[in-house]
Amino acid sequence: MIWIPIIALAAAAFGMAVFATRLPRSAWALFAAALMFGMAGYALQGSPSMAGAPKLPTADNGDANFAMVDARRQMFDPNSVPSRYVTVADGFARRGQFEDAAGLLSGAVSQNPNDGEAWLALANALVEHANGTLTPASLYAYGQAEKVLPGHPGAPYFLGVALIRSGKPVDARELWAQTLAETPQDAPWRPQLEERLARLDELLDQIASQ
Repeated sequence: MIWIPIIALAAAAFGMAVFATRLPRSAWALFAAALMFGMAGYALQGSPSMAGAPKLPTADNGDANFAMVDARRQMFDPNSVPSRYVTVADGFARRGQFEDAAGLLSGAVSQNPNDGEAWLALANALVEHANGTLTPASLYAYGQAEKVLPGHPGAPYFLGVALIRSGKPVDARELWAQTLAETPQDAPWRPQLEERLARLDELLDQIASQ
C-alpha cells in the first residue's frame, strides 16, 4: 500500500503545477516524465519498510555510496577477496571521491584486464563521477565486466540502475528480465534481482494506470 500515498503525492504535485502555477500545456509531458522517473528511482533504491530517523544531509551522499559498494560486494563470493586496487578504490568511492576511484581502477584493469570486479567497480565509479549519467567510458567498462564475468549479474544489474537514473526505466526492465531469465534457480543473487524487478514492474504498472 506504500505506493498509494506516493502516487497521490505525485498527482497532487502535477495538479498544483498545472492549476496553481499555470504550467504551460506544452510542458505537461516533461513535468509528468520527471515525476515518473523520480518514482522509478524510489522503486529501485527506496526502503519503505525501514524505520525513519532524522539525520543531517551530507555533501557526499555517504549512505548511498556505502550502499553501492556493499551491493556490488554482495554479488561476489565473500571468500574471494578483491584486489588491493579495488579495496582502496572502494574507500575513495565511499567518501564520494569517484574521480580518484576511477583513476585507481583504470590502472587496475590495465594491469589485469581479467579482473571483472575491477571493471564493474570502474563502471560504477564513472557513472557516479558523471552524476548518474551513462557515458561511453562507463558503457565500455560495463561491457568489459560482462565479458570477463559471463553469466554474472553485476554488470546488467548496475547498468539497469544507471538506465533508470538516466530516465530509461523500460530499458532497465528489459535488461533485468533478460538477466533473470538467464539466471540459474539456485543462484544466490536471484532473490535480490527478482525483488528489484518486481518493484520496478509494480511502479511501471501504477504509472501506466494513471
